[in-house]
Amino acid sequence: MINPLEPYRALFPHIQTGKLWLNHAAISPLNSRTKNAVERYLMNRSAGSIDDFPQIVEISSNAKSQLGAIINADPKRIGFVNNTTEGLNILANGIEWKSGDRILLNDIEFPANVVPFMNLKRSGVEIDFVKSRNGEIRTEDIESAITPRTRMLSISFVQFLSGFKADLKNIGALCKRKKIIFCVDAIQGVGTTPIDVMESQIDFLSCGTHKWMLSMMGLGFLYLTEEMQSRIHQQHAGWTSNRDHFTRFFEYRLDFDESARRYENGAQNNAGIAAVGESAALLNEIGIENVHSHLLALTDIVIDFADRNNIALSTPREQNKRTGIVTLKIPNSEKMFESLNNQNIIVSLREGQIRISPHFYNSAEDIEIACAAIQKLLV
Repeated sequence: MINPLEPYRALFPHIQTGKLWLNHAAISPLNSRTKNAVERYLMNRSAGSIDDFPQIVEISSNAKSQLGAIINADPKRIGFVNNTTEGLNILANGIEWKSGDRILLNDIEFPANVVPFMNLKRSGVEIDFVKSRNGEIRTEDIESAITPRTRMLSISFVQFLSGFKADLKNIGALCKRKKIIFCVDAIQGVGTTPIDVMESQIDFLSCGTHKWMLSMMGLGFLYLTEEMQSRIHQQHAGWTSNRDHFTRFFEYRLDFDESARRYENGAQNNAGIAAVGESAALLNEIGIENVHSHLLALTDIVIDFADRNNIALSTPREQNKRTGIVTLKIPNSEKMFESLNNQNIIVSLREGQIRISPHFYNSAEDIEIACAAIQKLLV
């Protein structure tokens, strides 16, 4: 299989070290374009203007525009946060809850999309969990679990272990009919899979940037609609949350900006913003549709390999239900993980299973090398 994205491999220096990185669902290597963007920023901080305010205004604006293009959102509806969890906490702690209100989650979520909502039990909020079926969360099961007291549904765009891709469009339509807040933890899907926050009627989305977005830890972004913003009682505020925050310093005020910048409460991870702006530009240049098609082709190879070797899967076989993650149920997985790691084939060990997660620059040959190594280790 010819990889049409082959020229982009040259942007990833780790390949030259002999490391085969198939662990993007955990963290991605930095590509040279992103690394250069960070170095330009750091050079300015060390030997340029040093005061980076004018520079970061432009960098931040560009990054939000690039992210907006990926998720089909107005850049003004995007704000930077430290990570996915911080974004979810802004929502969880900003709603005026009543005792007996219920939030609908599911039983295969990563804890980041559970713990912030469990913390609301102190306010009398109850959590209901939709039971998964073979690693999938089905829309009909979501609908059956909704009660008259359900006020919010939060779900991962792509599940971290099974790799199941939620049907956001249908879930969004369901939430709209039921007048339920629709929240999405997007960290395992944005960057690999087309997503349209408008079409899917998503009220709130939170996403870290160090996985499929090819950027750095310590940065994430949120998206929310104007209507959702109007319903959030902002719990944390800083001087940069205000309109025209760089003027009238002694005019102490609480005058939240009308955009999602209101959630940016002070000094930020500007190097991370420079990184994600460049990484998002790279992904937009390639095209998320092209990334997604390529990843489906690569994961098809893993699934075919698993079927030939009678290896059970946690991941759905249907292409419309998955994207860049394939997880294998392999006996003695800890030993296999260690052996693969010693061969510089980097995958994840999660819940006693081997998770393989390539990105757009990986080739069919990369996948075949990993599969051959796994086959030799099968007992």
